[in-house]
Amino acid sequence: MGAASDPASPHAVLMEIEHRVAEQEEQCLVKQVDMTVPKTDDTTVPVLTFRMWVLGVTSCVLLAFVNQFFWYRTQPLSVTAISAQIAVVPLGHLMARTITTRKFLEGSRWEFSLNPGPFNVKEHVLITIFANSGAGSVYATHILTAVKLLYKRNLTFIPALLLMLTTQMLGFGWAGLFRNYLVEPGEMWWPSNLVQVSLFRALHDKAKRPKGSVTRTQFFVIVLLTSFAYYIFPGYLFLMLTSVSWVCWIAPGSVLVQQLGSGMNGLGLGSFGADWSVIASYLGSPLASPWFATANVAVGFALVMYLMTPLTYYTNLFNARNFPIYSNDLYMANGTLYDTLGIINADFEIDKVKYAESGMVYLSTFFAMTYGLGFATLSATIVHVILFHGRDILRQTKGAFKGRKIDIHTKLMQKYKPVPMWWFYVILVLTVSGSIFACEYYIRSLQLPYWGVFLACAIAFFFTLPIGIINATTNQAPGLNIITEYIIGYMYPGRPVANMCFKVYGYISMTQALTFLSDFKLGHYMKIPPRSMFMAQIIGTLISVLVYLVTAWWMMASIPNLCDIHLLPKDSPWRCPMDRVFFDASVIWGLVGPQRIFGDLGVYPKINWFFAGGAVMPVVVWLASKAFPGQKWISLVHMPVLLGATSMMPPASSVNFTSWIIVGFVSGFIFYRYRPQLWERYNYVMSGGLDAGTAFMTILLFITLGSNGISISWWGNDPEGCPLASCPTAKGMGGSDGCPIY
Repeated sequence: MGAASDPASPHAVLMEIEHRVAEQEEQCLVKQVDMTVPKTDDTTVPVLTFRMWVLGVTSCVLLAFVNQFFWYRTQPLSVTAISAQIAVVPLGHLMARTITTRKFLEGSRWEFSLNPGPFNVKEHVLITIFANSGAGSVYATHILTAVKLLYKRNLTFIPALLLMLTTQMLGFGWAGLFRNYLVEPGEMWWPSNLVQVSLFRALHDKAKRPKGSVTRTQFFVIVLLTSFAYYIFPGYLFLMLTSVSWVCWIAPGSVLVQQLGSGMNGLGLGSFGADWSVIASYLGSPLASPWFATANVAVGFALVMYLMTPLTYYTNLFNARNFPIYSNDLYMANGTLYDTLGIINADFEIDKVKYAESGMVYLSTFFAMTYGLGFATLSATIVHVILFHGRDILRQTKGAFKGRKIDIHTKLMQKYKPVPMWWFYVILVLTVSGSIFACEYYIRSLQLPYWGVFLACAIAFFFTLPIGIINATTNQAPGLNIITEYIIGYMYPGRPVANMCFKVYGYISMTQALTFLSDFKLGHYMKIPPRSMFMAQIIGTLISVLVYLVTAWWMMASIPNLCDIHLLPKDSPWRCPMDRVFFDASVIWGLVGPQRIFGDLGVYPKINWFFAGGAVMPVVVWLASKAFPGQKWISLVHMPVLLGATSMMPPASSVNFTSWIIVGFVSGFIFYRYRPQLWERYNYVMSGGLDAGTAFMTILLFITLGSNGISISWWGNDPEGCPLASCPTAKGMGGSDGCPIY
């Protein structure tokens, strides 16, 4: 035998070592990615095809229209890009079979064909990127709604368009600055993208059916049809399934029991929702959340809802019992709703004389404490990233990523031309300039001076990286809305529109940056040429802004009393709960101002101590992880996620969280640990099927029944059965809406 074939020879040992090194290089740093994302690429597949443009632009327009239309509804619905992702598959294959294969300008450098071959997965990914642009809300639409419908002031079309366009596009600048930190490293895995990857594989991979099982495609179709058929019950026939609050039924006349048991307006003890739209509406799909992040959310939710809220409410902190235990409304000291429009002067600023006559603004103690947790989350985010990721960020910055270990996906993407950095710089300069022009030229409408734009940009720049790291590793993203409102509220008080504009420039530009980075990572996983991704994102964003604005403008002119809860009937489908929360925030932080609520002139100055508490808690976890290095679970305690667990409350309620946590535990802990093969094969596919089936049935129900006012009246379609959960419990309060007087 030759030396090369001798298993003990040095050459054989060297070959074995090289083989193992090659295997390790092809392994991803994150197990879930290694189990889900294919490690191959075909660079010859056409991407920018005629059918991609037709289906992509159409998906973007339709989803933008549908989502803005549903956004104003009492039960808002977000139709995700997954719906379009599935719907375009048969259309793509149909176009591939029927469109001519003739080559135009044949023989020239501009030769092209409308049909270059079979419909492929890379075209499908770019269509989905267009759909994502339409499915993602244009947050600045809230400003238009708040000013025109709730403050009942004038805001014309052009400043609204400039505001929406610049706030959406500004995020491209931040995304470009931080893409090397948040896209290329394998540790930045963006968990929600694995749902999309699994769905693409289910729709395009030709896999044989495992013995005694089903393929991913078959499983996806089964889940889609099942969820489609099932949703007719919580969506129409048996609405009580959205919040099964059985504890309330034990004592129908007890305010205390209903406060404890209500999943919609109370602590939600024992409540759950057998409705995927309730489970995934605010926190995203629990099937896409890694277990350690789900556990942190569960602990944070339990501490807030089952410890902090009852402790502060039943000890009557800040006169808590004068108000409902759970509410986002603004109150007078006597528990009646605050007349916010009565304290505004002709210049759309606070009238200090009328404010002094009306008295201070009160919040439900739950609402005030959630703002405090927002303060704590902000400081915890900064400290956590410095302690747990600071060394990596410093090393990556010094080395400019030279010589770093790259995973197989980054290696495959090196075959494509990258997006030049100057493209992002140009967009950043243009959008900042456009923002300053809009605010200065329309200063009477938007109220925000040029220095406010610069300050908002500085905040977004500072926080995009730390919050991006958290989002890319936990699937949870602490928001900047509170700190942006807080800062401008102190620096420029009494101007609600300025506060709202500052928030969208500081907060939404960062959120948009994270959306673009997440899409870049999806393209990274699916091996889409970066320049094609960039172009699809830019064009999709421009189209979606225009469609969202035109749709909102049309609805405001077409629907009488849209969003006005004082003029609409209680069962109206157009009560706009998300816009109401945005409006209330503009009153708290902009019109009245933080000094008159959380400062020395307000009721809640002690809430500011949450800033210090949030900064200390990650230090405790970090020190514990160093003191007990053998206890790996300590480093999984993620304070920004834990403290920010309830950042969506309100408008999210306890039933959204309890249901989400239950499903996340079953998926991320039980199946991932004890049935890993089933989890790998079906987990993310199930998430996509549930999203799609629920969305399709929701749209069908609205078109066929909801839009015609057809409903079924029986006890299963009544509210959850906890009417007393929103009653105040202070002595002498109550007496209205069926509430007892104590």
